[in-house]
Amino acid sequence: MTYRVPFLGLREQYLSIKDEIDTAIKAVIQDSAFIKGKYVEEFEKNFANYIGVKHCVGVGNGTDALWIALKCLGIQEGDEVIVPANTFIATSEAVTLAGGRPVFVDCDETYNINPTKIEEAITSRTKAVIPVHLHGLPADMDEIEKIAKKHNLIVLEDAAQAHGAEYKGKKVGTFGHAASFSFYPGKNLGAYGDAGAVLTNDDALAERIRMFGNHGREDKYLHAFEGTNSRLDGLQAAILSAKLRHLDDWLEKRRVVAKIYDEGVKDVVKIPSVPSGRTHAYHLYVIQVSERDKVRESLKEKGIEAGIHYPVSLPQQAAYRRMGHKPEDFPVAHALSGTILSIPMYENLKKEDAEYVIKTLREICG
Repeated sequence: MTYRVPFLGLREQYLSIKDEIDTAIKAVIQDSAFIKGKYVEEFEKNFANYIGVKHCVGVGNGTDALWIALKCLGIQEGDEVIVPANTFIATSEAVTLAGGRPVFVDCDETYNINPTKIEEAITSRTKAVIPVHLHGLPADMDEIEKIAKKHNLIVLEDAAQAHGAEYKGKKVGTFGHAASFSFYPGKNLGAYGDAGAVLTNDDALAERIRMFGNHGREDKYLHAFEGTNSRLDGLQAAILSAKLRHLDDWLEKRRVVAKIYDEGVKDVVKIPSVPSGRTHAYHLYVIQVSERDKVRESLKEKGIEAGIHYPVSLPQQAAYRRMGHKPEDFPVAHALSGTILSIPMYENLKKEDAEYVIKTLREICG
């Protein structure tokens, strides 16, 4: 029988806290608390406290969290928003949905946006910057905040992959004017369907975001403005509350796996760069290899699932062909798109499985 190491361990995670999850789901069903209500309020309060901000507003998914935040922060037609060239399309997509124009900036060796490239992308139309804490590693918030303050820019953190990650002792989600989170099932804190949230310390902004996601509603059938329907549902909120109690333990287990990988393959592949002062959440463990597609296929033959995050940089996507970007405009992001490979990473990954991944990678790449 072929040895198998899956990319994710969602079934194992569920089984490890089955009683808590089943109890949470049953309670919501018994109370018929499916939209809004006490389970949503409980999670919003708990997650805000965990991150260290005043407000958490649950929404339908992480993409909605981004575009609703941008709309409520005042982004409108013609505004430019700086985003990384190396990230998932939701970040730039949300800018367009809000009416703005995404302006791409190349990444650095950490895979995150390169702060030294931001200022040259700023124009008179630039209104905001979205630093993405990619793969679970915080972006360089000191430099980003310094630039934003100098140019009077809004900072919206995209923390979709970075639940519990820290920058100089503070959790991501506490630095910008607001922060968006995704609770897609594969995230470190994942729901059992789509879910997201916007976090902020701004009372007025939080209230507007809450209203916007509920049709601009002031009261039942009374609407102050047009919004949308994007609400965190009771079932997902209860599931997330049950999981939140375990998040710090799961993060530590991910970091143990990452350390095993670091020591095991650092001399045959390029491992993730983690600058001093940043605590990685390891949503993904992304290495760099030559002949990436052959390596991935060889891993598959040995029963090891691997992913590519992301095989085409955003400026080179067909969705942005209208902008006329060339690969050499974003050389680091373009180069990474051909070498990055995500190997199995989850809190219940067994040591022997991690060692099998290491052994196989060494045989392929050594």
